[in-house]
Amino acid sequence: MSWVPSLQVGVWNAWILMLYFPLHPLIMILVDKVVGTGDMMKKMGDVPYETKERRAFLAAMGILVFLCLYSIFLPLKLGTVWFFVGLVVYLIGLAMFMTAIVNIATTPPGQPFRKGMYRYSRHPMMLSSFITWVGISVASASWLFLLLSLVVLALQVYEAIAEERGCVALYGEEYRRYLSLTPRWIGIPKPG
Repeated sequence: MSWVPSLQVGVWNAWILMLYFPLHPLIMILVDKVVGTGDMMKKMGDVPYETKERRAFLAAMGILVFLCLYSIFLPLKLGTVWFFVGLVVYLIGLAMFMTAIVNIATTPPGQPFRKGMYRYSRHPMMLSSFITWVGISVASASWLFLLLSLVVLALQVYEAIAEERGCVALYGEEYRRYLSLTPRWIGIPKPG
């Protein structure tokens, strides 16, 4: 791996793997139409950001926009162990991401997301996105992509806190119980 691999525009660059990121709202809407109730965006609600959390969210989005642009010029290491290992990690993250979307779509309105991926992580979409970015980092052998992905994950902690605060306000005791049983990022849920 290198900090900044040789940059060039190409069809088989990292952008092809990053494409899901700017398209994920459309993917969510399509999945919701196929398997859900058609009101996924309403179910997700608004996040009650405080100033520090909003700044962290905007910084994370700025870095993600940079990563999307950087990926246009970042060649994948096709035919190498880097590429194949990175592709496997990426596909695991993408499968987790899609599963989380289906979990949201199939949750009845007015209920917190608790089934499927949400049983093991309170924020599986954030976690799965990070896993896809790690996969892209490895597939393109870019330390810079990996480092910036870690920075985004660290900034998303603030977004996670804001989301949880909003869910407590919306769902009350039911969500507080979920918080006490389910790890924030990933793990085995506590019996309860």
